[in-house]
Amino acid sequence: MVKILKNRRFWKWGSIGILSILVLFLLGGLFIPRPLFTTSYSTVVESSNGDLLGARISDDEQWRFPAVDSIPQKYEQCVLQFEDKHFYAHPGVNLASIVRAMVQNIKAREVVSGGSTITMQVSRLARGNRKRNLKNKMIEVFWALHIELRYSKAEILKLYASHAPFGGNVVGIDAASWRYFARDSEQLSWAESATLAVLPNAPSLIYPGRLDDKLKQKRDRLLQKLLEAGKIDSMTFELAISETLPEKVNALPNAAYHFTEMMNEERKGQRTRSTINSVIQNRANQVVRKHQRRLKANYINNMAVLVAEIPSKKVLAYVGNTLSIDSLGHGNFVDVIQAPRSTGSILKPFLYCKMMDEGMLLPSMLVPDIPIRFGGFTPMNFDRQYNGAVPAEEALAQSLNIPAVHLLREFGVAPFYSFLKQTGMTTLYQAPDYYGLSLILGGAEVKLWDLAGMYASLATILDTYNNQDGLYLSKPFTPLIWDENEKAEQGSELKQPVVRAASIYSTFKALLEVTRPNTESGWERFAHSKKIAWKTGTSFGFRDAWAVGITPKYVVAVWCGNADGEGRAGLTGVSAAAPVMFDVFSTLPDASWFETPVDEMDSIEVCSESGFLPGENCDERKTILVPQGNKIGVCRWHQRIHLNAEQTHRVNANCYPVSKMVHKNWFVLPPSMEYYYKRENVLYATLPPLMPGCTENQQLLDFIYPREWNRIFIPVELDGTKGKLIVELAHRLNNVDVYWYLDDDFLGVTKNMHQFELRPEPGWHTITVSDNLGNLLTKRFLVVNR
Repeated sequence: MVKILKNRRFWKWGSIGILSILVLFLLGGLFIPRPLFTTSYSTVVESSNGDLLGARISDDEQWRFPAVDSIPQKYEQCVLQFEDKHFYAHPGVNLASIVRAMVQNIKAREVVSGGSTITMQVSRLARGNRKRNLKNKMIEVFWALHIELRYSKAEILKLYASHAPFGGNVVGIDAASWRYFARDSEQLSWAESATLAVLPNAPSLIYPGRLDDKLKQKRDRLLQKLLEAGKIDSMTFELAISETLPEKVNALPNAAYHFTEMMNEERKGQRTRSTINSVIQNRANQVVRKHQRRLKANYINNMAVLVAEIPSKKVLAYVGNTLSIDSLGHGNFVDVIQAPRSTGSILKPFLYCKMMDEGMLLPSMLVPDIPIRFGGFTPMNFDRQYNGAVPAEEALAQSLNIPAVHLLREFGVAPFYSFLKQTGMTTLYQAPDYYGLSLILGGAEVKLWDLAGMYASLATILDTYNNQDGLYLSKPFTPLIWDENEKAEQGSELKQPVVRAASIYSTFKALLEVTRPNTESGWERFAHSKKIAWKTGTSFGFRDAWAVGITPKYVVAVWCGNADGEGRAGLTGVSAAAPVMFDVFSTLPDASWFETPVDEMDSIEVCSESGFLPGENCDERKTILVPQGNKIGVCRWHQRIHLNAEQTHRVNANCYPVSKMVHKNWFVLPPSMEYYYKRENVLYATLPPLMPGCTENQQLLDFIYPREWNRIFIPVELDGTKGKLIVELAHRLNNVDVYWYLDDDFLGVTKNMHQFELRPEPGWHTITVSDNLGNLLTKRFLVVNR
């Protein structure tokens, strides 16, 4: 009976003891942190195929890459053979190893072996590598058992590989592989893998040029074990032991410096698989270095290049600025791709495209190109010349400023402002009235990032329409993407597009023929065999030079200048940025051209000379393909005129017999436009003179400058004398005398070149001009002090 009671008591207290230990074990697990490691990590940026583009050191100044996704097979075999052969068999603690280690330590009378499993080493690393003693060893055992319950064997091995010390401030297999062997851990040889497997056991051995013999002995012993275990063959063993040890600590790749810096701000301590193509990135870097030497001769120190794929909007190359030892100190650490800069003319294609889409523009229609003034805004063409009138597509190709201002005035600043915001321009911080008409000539700022995305979106709309049977999406204008795991969001199907494919196609077609005035000649040497729609821009004061090129597959956007805003004479889009853009395109694969969206286009007749719809007085016509829905009126510049029998003079029924008249259609521009147009167009025929004795109401005189008479400010000269106002007049006829009057005071006579200098006092004045044929023109104007 006593024996039974004793057994009952034994089992009772034994069960209580086991249960208590189990409860303590489970409760103790609550004190093991989740996640296991709370250390800071390096920021790691990879290319789309996994190549390392760049990295930034962790907050605690360690090269510790975020945990790896997988362990290289060679390294796994090495580390298991060296550290823990029975890793996949034990529950986190190998009692046989611990006992063996205790015996070895007692015999040696010092710690020569720890008997730690890989799981126990993970415990020690997670606890901060505390002092090795019995207490900490027991805690490591306790932690190891919990870790085995919480993680799989594969996860435990990855934790070890990611947090093991490899000497100096290098932590983890990934960082060690790059620092010591300058390659990814997946590409390590058996000898290199063995070297890294033995290092966490004695990380102080890795010091290039010192202690090499000891490190090699440990590595070779491990390779011998791998041979004996049948993991490698004899030839592999012989080749492996003949490999040398690392001779230096390598710098990490830095192929995308500014992109890596941006990731370090936005995703600090994370591993980012970017969309950047390492091959295209390196080629873009080479192009930038080549042109940096060219531009530096003109003290142009900064440059940025962005390459993106059209269908996916993935960024393929990101060169935020020039960066070399001899260029530091010029703002080279500024990421210009994300810095707002003055647009210059780079936004003109968007106005052209939108006006085409609204039916307000035809490619060949003439647009005024004469001196003009709007309030205090006096636009000038780059070459300070005037064409009188120029076809809209040619004005875009030549990047003429005055026609662009005329078009914006007709379209409206507010609607264009709204459209730019829709396209993805994020830097319009002020209201439309703040920018006014200067919005089209550089009055606003844009980021190269936004600009590339805006052009890419136009191409994507056209590409989607052609490849998906006329499909439009509700979010056509979306930013570029740089994360390989993201996808450009374009929304659902849309019935009424923001801008049609036909208008975009017509715009790109005009940009295929980009030319420049004589002052920018030489761009032809950069012409490429590929079809590229391209546009350049130059901001006021030669501070920013832009170039953007488009093919169905790629967009390349380039900025050149000085990060501090210093302007340089000769810094233009065509001379500085365009060569860079074409060189980058030369490194990209060929691409065919966009298909014509014929379903959205009409074949129409236009007047050959004016580009407007032909009226009854237009003789020469041509057929062009334009977006549907144009609202352009009939040509107003063709007139029916009557000539004498010899066709030398104009006549009318009041002074010449109708039966003898010769009737002709004539292309007649307004005097101010004709004045410049006939200089550039030798085939333009001016009206024949009126036969003496005949009269008509044809306008023969027009003021060219100033164009705005409401308020005129005349600045004081540098020497303090009163400034002057130069008034210029256009007359249809040659060899006529023009008489000038200011407030009824006779000033003088001009012939052929009709200009006069005036020095009026502040207040209202009247200027009157008349010719010897009796024609009269009068303007009243106000001169202001300010």
